[in-house]
Amino acid sequence: MKVLIVDDEKLARDRLARMVNDLAEHEVVAQAANGQEAIDLAVVSEADIVLMDIRMPGLDGIQAARHLAQMEHPPAVIFTTAFADHALEAFETHAVDYLLKPVKKERLQTALAAAQKPTRAQVDQTNEVLSTLESRQHICARVRGNLELVKIEDIYYFQADHKYVTVRHRKGQMLIEESLKSLENEFEGIFVRIHRNALVNRTYIAGMRNQDDGHHLLIKELDETLEISRRHLSPIRKIIKKL
Repeated sequence: MKVLIVDDEKLARDRLARMVNDLAEHEVVAQAANGQEAIDLAVVSEADIVLMDIRMPGLDGIQAARHLAQMEHPPAVIFTTAFADHALEAFETHAVDYLLKPVKKERLQTALAAAQKPTRAQVDQTNEVLSTLESRQHICARVRGNLELVKIEDIYYFQADHKYVTVRHRKGQMLIEESLKSLENEFEGIFVRIHRNALVNRTYIAGMRNQDDGHHLLIKELDETLEISRRHLSPIRKIIKKL
C-alpha cells in the first residue's frame, strides 16, 4: 500500500517513514509538511493511505481530510496526534482511525493493516462527523483532474442548479456536489440566503436594485446581480440598511 505522511515536524515524519518502510506490504511514497501539500501530493502520488497530523499551521489535518474525501478515489486517512481529544472517538466508528503520539510500531502496523480505501458511503459518513467539528476555511472541488481550494472569504456566492452548486469566487467559478442547505447551515452568519437557489457572502453585499422583473442584489466587485425572492426580501433589506 502506498502511504503519504503528513506532519509539520520533519523529525516526526522521518520517524513514521522508517516504521512504515520496515513493513513489507507498505511503502512511503511522499511526505508533506501541511494540509495543502497533502492534498497536492495525494493526487500525484496516488496514495492509498494518509497518515495525517491534526494540528498543523495553515490548513490543518481535519480540513485537509475533508478535502481529500472529495477525490474520485479518496485515500484512507489515519490521524496522528499528541492530543487525545474526545472528538476523536467519533472517528473510530466512521472508518477513520487515529494514533496517539509517540506512535508505537505495533499500533501503526495494526492501523495500516486495517486501512482500506473507503467506499463512497463511508466517505459521506466521515464528512458528516468532520463537519460537526468545525466549519471549513476552504471549499474544494475537482477541476480538470486536480483538487482546487478556494478560501471562504474569497467566495461571492453559492448558486444551485439541479445537482450542482456553482461557487463564484474572485478567480472565477467552479462546481461542487453539495446541497445549498448544508452550506447554509455550515456557514451561518457568513452567508445569507436570498433565494431558494442562492446564498451570498454578507461581506460582498453592496445594495439592492428594483427592476421590472423584481428585486436584485448588487454584489461588490462584480458587474452582475442576483434575484432576491419575496420570501427573503425583508431580511435582506435589514442587512442593507446596516451597510
